[in-house]
Amino acid sequence: MDDKDFNREADAMLARIEAALEAAAESAEADIDFELGAGGVLEIEFDDGSKIIVNRHGVAKEIWVAARAGGFHFRWDGGAWRDTRDNTELLEKLSVLASQQAGEPVDLR
Repeated sequence: MDDKDFNREADAMLARIEAALEAAAESAEADIDFELGAGGVLEIEFDDGSKIIVNRHGVAKEIWVAARAGGFHFRWDGGAWRDTRDNTELLEKLSVLASQQAGEPVDLR
């Protein structure tokens, strides 16, 4: 994957996460605030003040997620962004992490 392909796929995923967060915030009782900042850094803040940070790492061509549960790296496999450790799809893992930090179910898939 070259830089252009990586940026296209990463931008598309960040936009998808942002749309999923908007839908989840409207339909759930969880108090979730989020902001996509410069450079493709998405900050998700929960009612208790904890955060999940999602950002692209161009050198590694990965999307990185930092959450209370730890750090996770996702690599494009040609069809989905997959966790480099357990092969979980990004939105599936992000749903689990957000649910843990929100204290209630948050479905971002």
